[in-house]
Amino acid sequence: MNLLSKKLSFALLSAVVVLTGCTKKPKRPSPSETVMGQGSGAPLDGSATDLGASGLTDGSASGLQTKQDGVFEDENMIKGLFKPVYFDFDSSGIKASERPKLQEAQKYLAEHPQYRLLLEGHCDWRGTAEYNLGLGDRRAAAARQYVQSLGVPAAKLETLSKGDLDAAENGSDEQMSKDRKVEVIILKK
Repeated sequence: MNLLSKKLSFALLSAVVVLTGCTKKPKRPSPSETVMGQGSGAPLDGSATDLGASGLTDGSASGLQTKQDGVFEDENMIKGLFKPVYFDFDSSGIKASERPKLQEAQKYLAEHPQYRLLLEGHCDWRGTAEYNLGLGDRRAAAARQYVQSLGVPAAKLETLSKGDLDAAENGSDEQMSKDRKVEVIILKK
């Protein structure tokens, strides 16, 4: 190779390195900067806990109606009727202290056989998205298995993993402990 072709190769290689090395990684918005739906203004970090704060002032846009403190109901579901089942860090084992919450849901289903349960697994923000989806799934499956052991038929139970989608990023230990849970939701249809 002559000197001119070496210089040209070096210049071309340098240009490729500079152009590929200078591309900026897009900045991921924080959950508080993200809104649900067009113009609703509700952050995804879970800080909007009532209908007024989420932009749903009359409930007509979503069909959700407030039954009592923290309980929301529409024609398809009842959310917030049962307290969440909390888990230890990186665990899907149901603590003995949390089992009465699932026993209460089992009793409710026995009294209302037309309904079903959705067990929604959640995680704190630590870990990869894939790992947290798997952990949320294991938590929901553990709750399902426990409720089935109480006599609820499998056809009455559904599971869903939300992973860390609703978790507070860089939250305190107390916030993170509230993100590690299974939500128990009544399905009407």
